[in-house]
This record gives sequence, C-alpha cells and structure tokens, in this order.
Amino acid sequence: MNAALHVTTLGQSLWLDNLSRSLIRDGTLARLIAEDGVSGVTSNPSIFQNALATSPYYADDLAQLKASEPDTERRYEALMIPDIQAACDLLLPVFERSGGNDGYVSLEVAPRWADDATRTVEEAQRLSAAVGRRNLLVKVPGTIEGARAFETLTALGINVNVTLLFSVAQTEAVFSAYIRGLTARVQAGADIHHSKAVASLFLSRVDTLVDTQLTAIGTPEALSLRGKAAVAMAKLAYQRYVAIFHGEAFAALAQHGAAPQFLLWASTGVKNPDYSDLLYVEPLIGKETINTLPDKTLAALADHGKPALRVEAGVTEAEVQLIQLERLGIDMDQVGQTLQGDGVKLFEASFQKLLQQTA
Repeated sequence: MNAALHVTTLGQSLWLDNLSRSLIRDGTLARLIAEDGVSGVTSNPSIFQNALATSPYYADDLAQLKASEPDTERRYEALMIPDIQAACDLLLPVFERSGGNDGYVSLEVAPRWADDATRTVEEAQRLSAAVGRRNLLVKVPGTIEGARAFETLTALGINVNVTLLFSVAQTEAVFSAYIRGLTARVQAGADIHHSKAVASLFLSRVDTLVDTQLTAIGTPEALSLRGKAAVAMAKLAYQRYVAIFHGEAFAALAQHGAAPQFLLWASTGVKNPDYSDLLYVEPLIGKETINTLPDKTLAALADHGKPALRVEAGVTEAEVQLIQLERLGIDMDQVGQTLQGDGVKLFEASFQKLLQQTA
C-alpha cells in the first residue's frame, strides 16, 4: 500500500485537483482511482484553461463548435461538461460504495457572478441540470453573496462545493449557511439524506501573503513564523468543524439524516521551494476531511508521505502562532478578505482567457 492509499484508510479523502480530457482518455484518472485511492475531482477555470491549451483531444470538437455555436461561453461548456460527466461516471462506484458521501466531481459557476446571489443560484441550477449526474458538486465562491446562494441551493437540494475560503471566519459563515439551508429544506418537508456540501479552505496562498508581511517586519519572531499561518488556521478551522457538526448546532439535522459539511484542504501545492512538498498534506490528515491535490503533490504523497492522524495535534501551538501573528499586526480575517477578492479576480481572468481559447 503506497502512502496515498494509506491516507484514505485514516478517514481522509484524496481528490485530484485537476481534470482534462487527456487524464480521462489515457486512463490516468482511472489508475489514480484504483491505485492511489483518489475518490473525487476538483476543477476550476485555471484548470480548464490549461486543459484546453495542452490536451490534443479538444481540437476536433472545438472546430465543430465554432461552426455551429456562436457563443464562446456555450462552446466552453460544450467542451467541458462531457469531461465532468466522464469523471463523474468513473467515480460513480466510489459514490455508491460510500452511500453518497464521496466520489464527487466539482464544476464552477462562472466567477463573474461571485457577488450576485440570484444569478449564482440560476447558473448553479442550469449547470447541475446540464451535467445530470448525482455525484456533481457545483462550485460557488464563499463571498457574502456566494454564501447566500449556497444557502438557497442547499434548501433546493443542489449539492455544493463552496470555494475560495481563506479564513476561519469565512469558513464558519459557510457552515452557518449550510445549517440554515438544511433547516429550510427540512421545514419544507424535503429529504436531506442526499444533501452534500464541502467547504474548500485555501492554504498555500495564505502563507504566500502572510510570509511577505512577516519578511517585511523582519524581526526574529516574525521570521520564525513564516510557513506556519496556513496550517495553524486550518487546524483551528477543523476544531470549529468538530464543535459545530458534532455538537448541539447540528444535532437535530443529524437526526434527520444530514451529513456534515466536510472541510476540504485546497491550494495544497507548495509555492515556496524551501518548504516541504507535503506541508499542506501531512499535518492536516484527519477524519472527515478532504485534501484536493495537484498531480505533483499527489505523486509526492504516494512516494514519500508519512501518513498519520495529525489534524488535531498541536492545536494549542496553532492558537499561539495566530496570537503571535495578531500581535505583529497581521489580521488573519483581513488576509482572508484580501485573498478572497484576489481569488475571484484570478479565476475571472482565467475564465476570460479560457473563453478566448474557444473564440
């Protein structure tokens, strides 16, 4: 058993943070599911932009679409939805074995609707219907309007991956939206046994920004905290997850058959070459969590990972580290707001480049 497969026996799901027609057609995704225990797939505009630029399997379909479909966004969807469907089909056995708890593929609503709850709901419904797979998660950003949309979608029975979360505060707001959405669904007399949602907390970007601030401060204390903010934040977010979803706040919904909203560790590829390539993997292995890994990070885990349940270890140390950051003038809530705004802009820029590739 390689280390990646071992991780899955500890109660954490490993999802692949990548999707392309090449991964599907050359059998790579099927192999990762079979050999490394990959049990889900996440996608975003940047991933699809790269897929369209590098995979040879889109050219013929794109040429036909250029002759028949004048709208570039509909061309993009016509190219990508079959990939989402194929990935869903590959993961359907995982979905069924897990009773609907795993085996999902994520497809993102266009980033330009991040601050429009009404349009996000409409687009999520449309994409869900277009894909037509039980194991689809529609990705919605964790902005204020995105959280409102998520609540509505949960009440409507549409399963969601809430993305672009960069702080404990943002994550807690999303947990609350999930509980309100499920409560509304129960009050409407609808079934919640098949409701599923995840909360994607981004990690490496947090350290990139915080490390820049710490380097600018330049004191020994500040420099000693570099590369620690994201993991500390994630450990405290998991503590909030446990308190909320295994506490009184969720007890009544759990009795109705509701599943908790698992935390998903996102942006887990290390950007600083001085750090361990598994910085955002090994310390955050825990039950009822998901880690979505770029290909390179998944390979590193399989090759030399040391799996153990660690997400609940060092919580006091994590609390101290965040207190130290605060004393140095680094506001983690403000860091989260900055990165969320930047994240929406980056995904929108990728989405526009993606549309240019289909023009």
